Amino acid sequence: MEKFYIFKSLAIIIIAAKIFGLGARKLKAPQVAGEIVAGILVGPSVLGLVQYSDFLGQMAEIGVILLMFTAGLETRISELKKTGVKALLIACAGVFVPLVLGALLYFGFYGMAPWGSEDFYKGVFIGLILTATSVGITVEALKELGKLSDTIGTTLMSAAIIDDVIGIVVLTIVIGFRDPTQDVGHTLLMTGLFFVTSIVCGYIIYRLFKIYDRKHRHTRRIPIIGLALCFAMSFAAERYFGVADITGAYIAGVILSSLKDSTYISRKMDINSYMIFGPVFFASIGIQNDLSTFNTSILLFSLAFVLVGMGAKVIGCGTMARLTGFNRRDALKIGCGMMTRGEVALIVAQRGFTLGVLDSSYSTSVILLIIVSSIVTPILLKLLYNEKK
Repeated sequence: MEKFYIFKSLAIIIIAAKIFGLGARKLKAPQVAGEIVAGILVGPSVLGLVQYSDFLGQMAEIGVILLMFTAGLETRISELKKTGVKALLIACAGVFVPLVLGALLYFGFYGMAPWGSEDFYKGVFIGLILTATSVGITVEALKELGKLSDTIGTTLMSAAIIDDVIGIVVLTIVIGFRDPTQDVGHTLLMTGLFFVTSIVCGYIIYRLFKIYDRKHRHTRRIPIIGLALCFAMSFAAERYFGVADITGAYIAGVILSSLKDSTYISRKMDINSYMIFGPVFFASIGIQNDLSTFNTSILLFSLAFVLVGMGAKVIGCGTMARLTGFNRRDALKIGCGMMTRGEVALIVAQRGFTLGVLDSSYSTSVILLIIVSSIVTPILLKLLYNEKK
């Protein structure tokens, strides 16, 4: 009988997410912020109507993959080429500044540690957690504002993808210093190989799709095959190259973005995302974080962790965006768009717990950062895109 509770959970999530999403829109806030709040309300933190499960986690994963695939479909290749170098520089700053400030935050609370000591690695891991960017919420906020495919949106998407790749590589290097059995060179090689393979295979796939699209224009089989490509590239990225599955989904979207039917494919993907997978993804952020388990003994550090985590992205990415030619307001949009944290931050933190570098009590800090940044980022983006003074 337990499997039937899945339907109850989905019904509650969809209704609550839509009610709070519409409420947020009435208050002139992004719908995603309302959907996250709905997740906190129906989850174990408040009402306890829905419990986080593996099934919901998998649904949420499909949700973020569809979001990234749509983001790729709406990416303009010309803009991507124009912003490529800028995005790389912004991503590097978005990793370096949070890494340094996160480590300094830890050392500020618990004292400086000598190079190579356990406390030194604790500080580095705190910084590593802050390097991660969760782009799904930013994607939805920009889509809602109609700004996903402009120069800022494209730069943000590219920088966020590169940011996560660099963050995982840096994580591997740090683990390699602490654990000699980890092969850093192999990770770098596989990451490079993924992008080379994506370019070569992507061009072939694009040509085949173009021929098929010409013969079967505006038929439902085009988005169906496109969705299959999205899932296949997500699987291949994670399984064979060790790159995040969302990166594979985004690349799949970019490959198909120049098709005449790319808008048609995107519209079909939006139906699935808007109806079920999107609300489940955003609500699950609130559901999986039980605020009642917060450790009050680490509360002061957690608050500082949230402030430094969000500020470090604005400082690092925003400053680099300014240096690469964006005006002050656009640089701030990029910095704020890179603030959100999600699954990658949890993965990095979990690696720290598994290795025994970090105490599990620090999960309080990570959860608080995810919740606050997920709610605040879309609100700030909407304010920044408001052209009124």
